[in-house]
Amino acid sequence: MSVEYAAIDKPAHDEAERSGRDRTDRTKVRSAGGIKNLVIFTRQLHVLFSTGTPLVDALGAMERQNKAGPWRDIVADVRRRVEEGASLSESMQAHGEQFDATCCSMVAAGEAGGDLAEMLKRLSVLLRKRLRVRNAVLGALIYPCLLTVVATSVLTLLLVFVVPNFAKLFATLDSPLPPTTSALIAMSDAVKSYWWLILGGLVAGAIATKEYLAGPSGKARLDDVLVRLPVAGRITRNFATTGMIRMLGTLLVSHVPVLDAIRLTRDCTNNNRYKNLLTETEDAVARGEAISSTFADEGLIDPAVYESIHTGEKNGQIGPMMLQMADLMDEENEVVLRTLTSIIEPAILIVMGLLVGFVALSMFMPLLDMTAVAGGGG
Repeated sequence: MSVEYAAIDKPAHDEAERSGRDRTDRTKVRSAGGIKNLVIFTRQLHVLFSTGTPLVDALGAMERQNKAGPWRDIVADVRRRVEEGASLSESMQAHGEQFDATCCSMVAAGEAGGDLAEMLKRLSVLLRKRLRVRNAVLGALIYPCLLTVVATSVLTLLLVFVVPNFAKLFATLDSPLPPTTSALIAMSDAVKSYWWLILGGLVAGAIATKEYLAGPSGKARLDDVLVRLPVAGRITRNFATTGMIRMLGTLLVSHVPVLDAIRLTRDCTNNNRYKNLLTETEDAVARGEAISSTFADEGLIDPAVYESIHTGEKNGQIGPMMLQMADLMDEENEVVLRTLTSIIEPAILIVMGLLVGFVALSMFMPLLDMTAVAGGGG
């Protein structure tokens, strides 16, 4: 299906206007939506374009159905650029903060091959899978994080308001306190007296940790630790591998050149260990070696994944094989997330109950001892 463009005159001042639009506030652009807007954009554009709607008209319809805001401005600018004669991929590249290199490359490949509708469909599927994984991970983390916040708040309230009242009562008793009670009272006094120092230390520690992890060495160290952890490491590797082979498989099926596909996949990969793996893969392919030649590292790639990719290369079906393997791993990852969540939630509740019980027992033990002594004396 051919792409229809509307030809209009291009006055000289349009270049200055376009340059001004290119300098749109980056913060405003980043707030335009993110991957969710990309999913809707590619899906709707595929539906409209594949049913015979001219590209400019399809973009205009998408512009009209969006609410006023940064994202609508971006769609409007893409439509204007296409009307002025630019290709869709070039118009998207002007908004690199919203349309990443992978989106632009796949659209460009579809335009070059005369199959833009199919490429938009593949891009939409890829983005939907990415959004689904992100939502699954966030959904699995929300409840445990909420329980942790509640548990921390309850313990803080006990130390600040409840324990001091018991401490005043114990001060009137001329009897030794159990070690746990003494330790709890000392902790309560420290929290009340030096809360500003504790809070400042926590904030400073959080900022320092964030800055360290934002740097190259800190990010590399964190990625290495996440990959090597006993249980969480396997989950990290599975998710990273799934995202990597899905991206690479989609690009290869879309007829993006192999080296470009590897480079784009590396740019979209967050974990430095896998970035380095893809860098080695790019070098190996440039030397004429197979893609799977660098995927034999069992510390990063599961042997079953390596064998599947190796078999796909032999049969000339490496792209489809990667996509099939990614679908299979997605199903396994969802099961792992559900299982892990079902284990973590009761574990946090148990720990919370034990801590609250420890505080309550430490506070009431001296009273019980006093009652026992009074009863024995009577």
